[in-house]
Amino acid sequence: MSTPAQAVFLYDGDCAFCSSCARFLTRRVPTPATVAAWQRVDIAALGVTGAECDTAVQWITADATGRPTHVSGPAAIAALLRSSTPAWRVLGRLLAVRPVLAAAGPVYRLVARNRDRMPGGTAACALPQAERAATDTTRPPTLSNASAITGIGLKRP
Repeated sequence: MSTPAQAVFLYDGDCAFCSSCARFLTRRVPTPATVAAWQRVDIAALGVTGAECDTAVQWITADATGRPTHVSGPAAIAALLRSSTPAWRVLGRLLAVRPVLAAAGPVYRLVARNRDRMPGGTAACALPQAERAATDTTRPPTLSNASAITGIGLKRP
């Protein structure tokens, strides 16, 4: 089983609201996991698709065989919080409780669908990823090796 140091938390780097949330996480929630924009990593090596990443944040770890495994949305946020300090861990455990997680799912999807209207959101947040990518000429190249991000050797599924 992987440790939080081997985990990766992916968010939508093209969305200003998502990027603001990720900056909050990196400043306020100490975690050994890597927090990265999915557009800047080799997501195929991490075992997730662009569609999955465009829909929700992803928490990716390696199973006992080194293959990537992931959870998304509120479950990913709960996993990130559980990898942090004791106070954040309590919040992460609470979020992971089945009734709370079941209630958090619809709220997460509502926020995700309306992220362009959230504080820090922009009109670009509302565009589907394919349209954002077609108009973005400033994006830096992606990293071609997941281990450069995670420090671990994930095997392709």
